[in-house]
Amino acid sequence: MDNKTVRFSRKDSTQFFKTLNKRVNDYFKENNIKKTGNWRLHLKTAIMFALFLAPYFLILTLGLPNWANLLLTIVMGIGMAGVGMNVMHDGNHGSYSTKKWVNKIMGGSIYILAGNVYNWQVQHNVLHHTYTNIHEHDEDLEAGRILRFSKHAEWRKYHKFQHFYSIFLYGLLTFNWAITTDFQQMYRYTKRKLAYGKFPNPFMNWSMLVVTKIIYITIWIVLPMLFLDIPWWTIILGFFIMHYVAGVILSVVFQLAHVVKDADTPLPQEDGSMKNTWAIHQLFTTVNFGTKNRIINWFTGGLNHQVEHHIFPNISHVHYTKIAKIVKETANEFNLPYNEYKTTRKAIISHFKHLKELGKNPEIQYQ
Repeated sequence: MDNKTVRFSRKDSTQFFKTLNKRVNDYFKENNIKKTGNWRLHLKTAIMFALFLAPYFLILTLGLPNWANLLLTIVMGIGMAGVGMNVMHDGNHGSYSTKKWVNKIMGGSIYILAGNVYNWQVQHNVLHHTYTNIHEHDEDLEAGRILRFSKHAEWRKYHKFQHFYSIFLYGLLTFNWAITTDFQQMYRYTKRKLAYGKFPNPFMNWSMLVVTKIIYITIWIVLPMLFLDIPWWTIILGFFIMHYVAGVILSVVFQLAHVVKDADTPLPQEDGSMKNTWAIHQLFTTVNFGTKNRIINWFTGGLNHQVEHHIFPNISHVHYTKIAKIVKETANEFNLPYNEYKTTRKAIISHFKHLKELGKNPEIQYQ
C-alpha cells in the first residue's frame, strides 16, 4: 500500500456539505429523535443473535442427524452476516447507542465473528471511509492478485475469468479472518502506527488477538468435538459452511456499493491532493441499491444506503431510509451525483459486468 499522504480539497464553494449537514441535523431536532439506534435496532439485535447462536446450541444439545446440523450451519452463516452488518457495524462506528460502553460491547461482537476490533476499525473506519475507492489506500478495494477491483490495479491474464470465479472466493472472507487476515493486518497496522482513536499498546493488542483466537477456536471447533459424537470432519465442514455463507453475503453487499460501473475510482494528483472535498468524494465513489426493498433494508443494516452511510457514518442505519430523501434532494440541487440501482438484481448484474470489464487486458482494450 502506498504511504503517500492523500489530501482532500477544502474548497466547497457551493457549500454542499454545510447545507446537507444542517438539513440532516434539523431533521433530527425537529422530530426530537437521536441519531443512534432505537428499539427497532434492539429488536433486530436479538433476532440476529438468535439466528446466529440458537442453531449452535441446538446442534450441541439435540443430537440431530448430520444433514440437519449442516442445514443449521447455513442459518448460522446468515445470522453471522446479520450480526456483522447490523450490530457490530453500528457498534464500531459509535452509532449503536449514545453510551460508549454499549457501543464497545456491540462492536466487540466481531470477536465471535472471527474478527478483531482494532483491525476492523483501522481497515473500515480509517482506510475505507477516509480513502474510499482510492487505489492503494482503501484496503477494501484490494483483493490480492487474484481479483482486480480497480482499473488502476495490475492486470493479469487470469483476470479475464474473474467474473466467473469471483463468487467462489467471496465466501472465504470471514474464514480468512479466522486463520490469516487478522495476523497480517495487525502486523501492517502496528508497523504503520495506524489506529481509530488512540494507538493501543502493541503487546496488549497482540495478546488480545491471540487470546480471542484461542477462545474462538475453542467455542466453534473444540467444544463441538467434545460434545458431539460425530466425525471430526463434519464439524470442520459445518464451520466452513457457516463462514462461507456469511462471507458470500458480506462480500456481495460490499461489492454492490463500490465495485460497480457507477462507482468512481479516482487517483490523487502527484502531490497527493484530490479534486473534491471528502463529502463530495463519497458521492462519486459510493452507490445505493434496492433501497425500496424492505427486506434488503432490514437485513443489510442499511448498507444498501451506502451514500448516506459514507457521508454520515456516525448515524445509525435505522435512520437512513428517512434521511435518504434529504441527501438525494440536496445532491441534485447542487448538481452532484447520487448513484443508485433501483433493485438489488440490477446492482448484482452491474457488478459482474464490471468485473468482466476490469478483467479485459487494458493494453488491448484502450488501443
